[in-house]
Amino acid sequence: MPHLTSTEIAGRIEDLYGSPLDELTAYAEGQPPGMLSALLGMHDALALAERSIDIHRDHLARLVQPERQLGRHEVSHLFDGVRRLAEAVAVSEVQARSVAAVLQSLARVPAAVPSPPTPSPPLSAPPLPVWGARAQPLTRR
Repeated sequence: MPHLTSTEIAGRIEDLYGSPLDELTAYAEGQPPGMLSALLGMHDALALAERSIDIHRDHLARLVQPERQLGRHEVSHLFDGVRRLAEAVAVSEVQARSVAAVLQSLARVPAAVPSPPTPSPPLSAPPLPVWGARAQPLTRR
């Protein structure tokens, strides 16, 4: 399964539900929890992990600039930054795989096409009277 970004996931959610993500988010807030709110939550977690990757990568780039001296104190910050970056990457990959698998299992339901009206059955004749044991047929006098 290819690695999907939060932007690609957002596009797939929009395609599935046929509305922009902002509208879907506003709609989901007024609804009981369901598939849409779960997908939006997974998308938000993926987007947060991607932002975290960017932040930690930038922080590490500042720590390892060629003109900067790395002392004991800076090395501990470097190790902490690497650990946090690895965690953010792991979260991003798990979220991307999970939401992609869920989206792959879903399909947009085509618009309901009204079925042609079914003709009503013909009216039947009224039921014939049943002659019971005591009933006597009518006779002419």
